[in-house]
Amino acid sequence: MRTYIGSQQAVSAEDFAELALGTPVELWLGVEGESEMERAARMDAARDILADPEYRNLPDDVARIAAEVIEAHAPELFNVVPLARPAGFRRLSRKGAAA
Repeated sequence: MRTYIGSQQAVSAEDFAELALGTPVELWLGVEGESEMERAARMDAARDILADPEYRNLPDDVARIAAEVIEAHAPELFNVVPLARPAGFRRLSRKGAAA
């Protein structure tokens, strides 16, 4: 099954997020091994993007997309099975003299 956002095909989860949000995911999450200067520049760019009226709904869009992903994958994410207790379980009493 192929996923398209507009006319672009999303090949991976990262592609889907980038196409859905309209910005690269690395801009918001950073990259491994970035320096403090690179991080500061990335954060400045992110602030500039959020100040643009076109992206004023971006935080809400991110929350909506995250909720949709959680809802779509809830069975796998929350596959919790209660552990059954043995029916005849009793605590042993240690009353009395020690041997």
